[in-house]
Formats: sequence, structure tokens, C-alpha cells
Amino acid sequence: MPEHYALSTAHFTDECISEVSSLLSSLRNNEERYSDEHEEDLNVIMNALVAKNAEAYYREMMQDAKSWNTRDYHMVEAINEILKYHGEDAKIIIWEHNTHIGDASETDMKDDGMINVGQIIREQYGKANTFAIGFGTYEGTVIAADRWGDPLEVINVPPSKLSMWEGQLHAAGQEDKILLFIDENRELFNDWIGHRAIGVVYHPAYEAYGNYVPSRVGSRYDAFIFIDHSHALKPLKE
Repeated sequence: MPEHYALSTAHFTDECISEVSSLLSSLRNNEERYSDEHEEDLNVIMNALVAKNAEAYYREMMQDAKSWNTRDYHMVEAINEILKYHGEDAKIIIWEHNTHIGDASETDMKDDGMINVGQIIREQYGKANTFAIGFGTYEGTVIAADRWGDPLEVINVPPSKLSMWEGQLHAAGQEDKILLFIDENRELFNDWIGHRAIGVVYHPAYEAYGNYVPSRVGSRYDAFIFIDHSHALKPLKE
């Protein structure tokens, strides 16, 4: 169990950190030795990167904010490796949950010292070179789980509270919507408002007092896609 590893780090040395870091460094310094057929050389680097950052993540998983940041820094490191591999003119589409894509500095996550991919990418590449799109629904169904590691299931999403972002979009008209945020209109959507977070783990029972991240939506994203009534995705069969 990951939790067991996290607890065990209190009794062991930093040898594991040194070993996985040395492995990644060695691979990066000897990239020419690996075949580039079917991106095999990239796969070698990415697997070593996962090993290095997973070790750090499981050490820190008992500290929520710190382990969250380690996970998102890993995602950005992986993104940069892929962009470096494909050249300076490469572009990339990143598909993640809102809490990773929407700029954390425009939410109350920053009060807990948390960052995310959207914030870091904007800082590294500039706002003019990034485009963050959020998704939301008023009600419907999604696929998620009760806790990490559990099998996915179809979970009902109850109607959003009227005072929240999704509730306000529903009240403005019960049709699907696409909102584009540009310099001329961002401030119109920048009042602080609760914005529903649905991730790998989702508990509808918490809707009355949780599941909403206070946000300045106009600055958190560059666009927002709203599905008034969502339907759970059906995973492709292997």
C-alpha cells in the first residue's frame, strides 16, 4: 500500500531518493544509446521520471498540500520532457480535471500553499502561450469512485446549488454553453464564487457543504464549457 511506504520513510535513509534520481540522470546523459523507434527512447525517460517523482510523492502523501504539489510538478516535468522531445515548435493538448488545469492562483487553493499544472504552465510559457479550458455540469452522471483505487462507477451528480457557478449558468438558461474569457470581459466573471470539483473520487453526499472550490472563474480559465445535463462516459474496451 502507498500509505505503508509513506509511513516507512520515517525509519529509512534517503537511499531510495538517491538511486532513482541517479537512474534518471544517467538515462538523460545517455539518450543516444536508446532506439527512437516508436518513441522507445522517450518511454525510457518517462518511466524513470515516474519512478523518481513517485518516490517523492509517496513520501509526502501524509502531507496533503506538499504531496499535491509534488504530483503537479511531476505532471509539468513530464509535459516539458515531451515538448523537448518533439522540438521547440511542438504544441500539446493536456486533458486533466479542472483542479489541475484551472490556474490555482485564482482559487482558494493558494491559501493552502497549493499550486497546479495550469498555474505552472502559465508561469513557464506565459499566459499568451497557454489556453486553459474548464468543464462543468449542473446535474447528471459521471464516472468516478468512492476512494482512490476503487473500481469506477456511474455516480449521480445532484443539481448544483443556485449560488454556485454551475447553478448560476443553469439559471441563465438550461442550454449548454461555451464561454470565452478575454481581456475585455474577464472581470465580469471574476467575482469569487464556488465552482464544483469532480475528480477521480467524488462524493455527492458532500454537496451540501463541500465539493466547491472558491474561484475567480474568468481568470482561472480562458474558456469554459458547460453541459447542463451530463451523461457518464463509457470507457473504451481494451
